[in-house]
Amino acid sequence: MIRRRRAVLAAAGLLLAAVPLAAHHSLTSEFDLNQPVALTGRITKIEWVNPHAYLFIDVRGDHGTVTNWGLQMGSPNGLVRRGWTRHSVSVGDLVSVEGSRAKDGSHVANIRSVVLPSGRRLFTGPVEGKTS
Repeated sequence: MIRRRRAVLAAAGLLLAAVPLAAHHSLTSEFDLNQPVALTGRITKIEWVNPHAYLFIDVRGDHGTVTNWGLQMGSPNGLVRRGWTRHSVSVGDLVSVEGSRAKDGSHVANIRSVVLPSGRRLFTGPVEGKTS
């Protein structure tokens, strides 16, 4: 009975240890670094959550159509190390972003930088030489 309990606990421990490894993914698995995007739009939503913070912006097209884009950034902790705070941007702010489009062609991108209404540029990836 004790041997079986130890085996079950060991198996459960291995499964729990593998969950974070399976959750981590490569940037290039979802985004095409050869499809750059540069967008300007008004922020409609901000999600300051792990493992990635998101901005959602409404981008007006050439014919007046508005498309909402989901913009993936680094982790909130990584953003703080880059100079961000929860108050760096607000819903309604007009921002410009640069990044890479999703491979599936959806209106999703992983962004590298955001130009704030003040003109200040903030970066969204990990600090060089450190891991997020």
